[in-house]
Amino acid sequence: MPSIAAVSGDFSSESLTKSKKTKKVKNVDDTQKALEFGSSPMEKKIKKEKKSKKIEEFDDSGTTKDAEEKRKSKKKEKKRKTAEVDDEDEERSATSSELGEPVNLLSKKAKLMEMEEDDEEVAAEEKSQKEEHPNALSKFRISERLREMLKEKGIEYLFPIQAMTFDTIFDGSDLVGRARTGQGKTLAFVLPILESLTNGPAKASRKTGHGRAPTVLVLLPTRELACQVFADFEVYGGAVGLTSCCIYGQSPYRQQEFQLKRGVDIVVGTTGRVKDHIERGNIDLSSLKFRVLDEADEMLKMGFVDDVEFILGKVENASKVQTFLFSATLPDWVKQIASKFLKPDKKTADLIGNEKMKASASVRHIVLPCSTSARAQLIPDVIRCYSRGGQTIIFTETKDSASELAGLLPGARALHGDIQQSQREVTLGGFRSGKFTILVATNVAARGLDIENVQLIIQCEPPRDVEAYIHRSGRTGRAGNTGVAVMLYDPRRSNVSKIERECGVKFEHVSAPQPADIAEAAGAEAAETISQISDSVIPAFKAAAEELLNKSSLSPVELLAKALAKAAGYSEIKSRSILTSMENHVTLLLECGKPVYTPSFAYSILRRFLPEEKVESIKGLALTADGKGAVFDVAAEDLDIFLKGQENAAGISLDVVKSLPRLQDRDQARGTRFGSGGRGGRFSGGRGGFSDRRNDRFSKGQGSGRGFGNKGRKW
Repeated sequence: MPSIAAVSGDFSSESLTKSKKTKKVKNVDDTQKALEFGSSPMEKKIKKEKKSKKIEEFDDSGTTKDAEEKRKSKKKEKKRKTAEVDDEDEERSATSSELGEPVNLLSKKAKLMEMEEDDEEVAAEEKSQKEEHPNALSKFRISERLREMLKEKGIEYLFPIQAMTFDTIFDGSDLVGRARTGQGKTLAFVLPILESLTNGPAKASRKTGHGRAPTVLVLLPTRELACQVFADFEVYGGAVGLTSCCIYGQSPYRQQEFQLKRGVDIVVGTTGRVKDHIERGNIDLSSLKFRVLDEADEMLKMGFVDDVEFILGKVENASKVQTFLFSATLPDWVKQIASKFLKPDKKTADLIGNEKMKASASVRHIVLPCSTSARAQLIPDVIRCYSRGGQTIIFTETKDSASELAGLLPGARALHGDIQQSQREVTLGGFRSGKFTILVATNVAARGLDIENVQLIIQCEPPRDVEAYIHRSGRTGRAGNTGVAVMLYDPRRSNVSKIERECGVKFEHVSAPQPADIAEAAGAEAAETISQISDSVIPAFKAAAEELLNKSSLSPVELLAKALAKAAGYSEIKSRSILTSMENHVTLLLECGKPVYTPSFAYSILRRFLPEEKVESIKGLALTADGKGAVFDVAAEDLDIFLKGQENAAGISLDVVKSLPRLQDRDQARGTRFGSGGRGGRFSGGRGGFSDRRNDRFSKGQGSGRGFGNKGRKW
């Protein structure tokens, strides 16, 4: 068989034209020529049909819209290249014919081979797309209608907790489910319950018609969680013909009563209001097939133990009811509920187990020292540096703090228990839709709320218990996304190490964002804003810009920097402490060549070389974790006085801190102060021990020899 080069040398443009018109291949040589010039029309048709069929099959298996668009784009590109090849070939053919030269088929062959490579690339991409995710929706007994609804929401596969629980629930077992917050526990019971009622074991026993008793009862600790779970049942359950209602306090009772009397398939509610309706005869549990206890550990904390046990105990024939208990943590009461109300052969889906890390692993956990008085100044800068354009939830310990802080932050809204339910729903709706980007809340928003674009969580102080930290920080980094959780703390009063131990997190200890860092972030935002302004404004401002350039001694870049600063709202850059985050303050490190056991010892050293009024003016004194020094803040205007004063004290070192050393937290400081023993009088009697003059609970005590004065017992 001749080579490609030989063939290209033997053919003139005339013979090439004749060969293109050939309709049938009669021998082996003709077949080789046909392969070199392109497939025959019949082969092209067959190839096209096969490819079309392959694409249709791939589409049925669940290809994404992006992949489809990409494939269409590649097809268009191939057609364009084919047209270019044909045009070049015709031009070359005409030129060769005029000059009596042979047509160079190698160029066309190379381009055809290039297009074949493109085809192979498309096929490889299709094959890759066709290889389904291990938890793809098609691998579970999910109806086509629900699959479509899930894909409309961007869900192509089940999360691990959902994949672990689907078959267990669908096949009729009781279940205890445990996973880190943000892992999709709600759909873990919503999907299999709906499928069981419409296409599975529970379908035959489901009641229909007016006044029917509910088949599903879901209990939750808060109104916000109830509304959120109800929304999922309403969307997905509505798609398969099931009706739901949501009942909770501070909402019209008569309306709820009317819905229940009319008949519903699914009841979602808070324990108090559900109990009330049961006692009044509005909820009939005789037809119940599924009962769900969600966020069970939070119900224990909120004091709903009796209500939960009352409701669960009202089901007369529990053997015919499937019970599911979902929780991020499993305290003793939750285990007791599971053993009392779930069947002995219950299943467990636990994605945490004995892992030390209980907080969300997709979240960056940061702790940042800050005094109470500096919070309002610091929080806007933390948002600017860490939110990356997303939404922010700020947690406070009290309702008053939430309202106060929301009033200080532009565009923020408060959410807590004293706000009317109707207003809380409006607030949550506005936050979800992005009408405002900062939500200041108490623990009412710490559990279960699933808001897609929350990038940053700020906790104004360490929470009272470790589980609260787990759930608060879990409001970001949900559904496989990443996020940032920043916790502000006062080293003298907070116990960060306890949270770190019990949550299994490794905190990043960072200093407050410095004004220069914040200005840089603000400048980037301003530059992005300016780049989006229409060019139509240039003529109107061009003359003023040219005049400014001519009059100023600054370079164009420097002038633009000032313009960006103005656009970002900056007229000057202030200094900020890295210890208390107070503006116009500087952090100093004191060392004296020997251990510094107490704040009072640090104060006594400072008094050796500084006036009393300057010692009294320092802020936030805290001991370093290594026990060798103390850090504190001074006003920027007093810095020179402190630095010059140390020259009069031998063996004393006083330096400006650029990065904050690790500090003692409350427990560590307590162990250092009381664990050394020996000279009991160090903390007893006389001068009252280790007063830091702003937290004077232990000073002025009359010595008892116990390490604190008689009045100190209240600690």
